[in-house]
Amino acid sequence: MNKVFDIVVQFAAVLFAISVHESAHAWSADRCGDPTARLQGRVSLNPLAHIDLFGTIIFPILLAVVGAPVFGWAKPVMVNPYNFRNRRRDHVIVSAAGPASNLLVALALILLLMLLFQPLMAATSPTVILLLRIATHLLLINIFLAVFNLIPVPPLDGSGILEGMLRGQALRWFERIKPYGFFILLFVIYTRIFNRIADLLFSGLFRLFPKLVFIVLKAGVIG
Repeated sequence: MNKVFDIVVQFAAVLFAISVHESAHAWSADRCGDPTARLQGRVSLNPLAHIDLFGTIIFPILLAVVGAPVFGWAKPVMVNPYNFRNRRRDHVIVSAAGPASNLLVALALILLLMLLFQPLMAATSPTVILLLRIATHLLLINIFLAVFNLIPVPPLDGSGILEGMLRGQALRWFERIKPYGFFILLFVIYTRIFNRIADLLFSGLFRLFPKLVFIVLKAGVIG
């Protein structure tokens, strides 16, 4: 039952993180002059507006079942760059908005957990432990989702950020490799390069906020 509960909590956390991520893309695109996503109802925290059957439901559940870090993806937010006021700049802003929103959620959770550290450590109530477990899953999944999307490989957000910053020959070279982005991404996942990046990231996070280690251990998320 504990395993089933963890899967349910992680799946709910993924739904929330993805909804925040995609609505941030849609909201920033609207602010930059393109209302396409807003008119499609994508400026919303309702997961139903963003769900992709495989990426949002099947894939995260499979990861949770095998005990891998849980993340996923949603339907792409449709953007018409010709509506942007400054096409290059706004493309970078819209691409960065998704990961930035997840990092802001993670930061808010860290600050809340640090503020409540003493009472959380002293708490024995099953309800408090349950809420702590949910908050911890939500924190880790938002960080994981943000960092994964910042990989500068198409179709991830990091590629949009990088493309908007490149000029001249570098941009032309990047455009030539874009059609192979999915295969490059598979290589990154298969060789576990991202896992090593994630390990370094979380090690740095725990060094920066050492109390988080005790919170995560008490939540029972790692051990």
